[in-house]
Amino acid sequence: MLTNATRVRLQAAATSLGVTAVMAGIFASVVFSIWYPTPFRQISGGNDLFLIMVGADLILGSALIFVVYDTRKPRRELIRDVTVVAVVELLAAIYGLRSMYEARPAVLALERDRVRVVRAADLDDADMAKAPSGLRSLSMSRRLLVAAEDDPADLFNSVMLAMNGRDVGARPERWLPPSLTAGEWVRGSKPIETLAKRYPARKQLLDRAVAETGLPAGQIGYLPLLARRADWVVLIDVTSGLIVGYAPLDGF
Repeated sequence: MLTNATRVRLQAAATSLGVTAVMAGIFASVVFSIWYPTPFRQISGGNDLFLIMVGADLILGSALIFVVYDTRKPRRELIRDVTVVAVVELLAAIYGLRSMYEARPAVLALERDRVRVVRAADLDDADMAKAPSGLRSLSMSRRLLVAAEDDPADLFNSVMLAMNGRDVGARPERWLPPSLTAGEWVRGSKPIETLAKRYPARKQLLDRAVAETGLPAGQIGYLPLLARRADWVVLIDVTSGLIVGYAPLDGF
């Protein structure tokens, strides 16, 4: 049978759990509406990162409150202990949010016939200074659309960099000027009918993705999307070179 002191501690831990859950809901609205909107919460691991961050905070905070919350302590000491736990929780949340911010998908880089998702953490200020004018800053809420072009004369260096995780799409010095970007995206895309023929069993899913663009199928092309977690394709308006949608299909 639980003692009164244990019941009080459980109530305090439950209160901490509730407060943390409310904070997690507020954080989720920022994370998933700005940094990891659909489909990046799936393809860039936003869901997993957020669950790890929130899970650690929920368990850590509640467990610590259960340990330190003892009403037999002097009031001043109890307030101090609870404040320390709250600060630890807040710092853990800030660290988690910062990690998610740095890992956010910041650039969608066309690499001839495929699109690579580039994280903000993969690009520092020195890298961005090498980008063409108009592409030298990352947005908090939008993905920068670029087209990258390798240099045949520098093929060996490009291969070595790619082997070390520095693919051409993650090298701002190889990005093309904004004026050429849309044309490259159109040239690299394939007709959506090609994808429909490859996946007749998933026609309904593809038709729904096309319908959500508001454009006729003949105006849409696709490009395979290189991501960490799943196979997706990017849907392109072939008249403008702009992204109009996504679909969970392997485009290779």
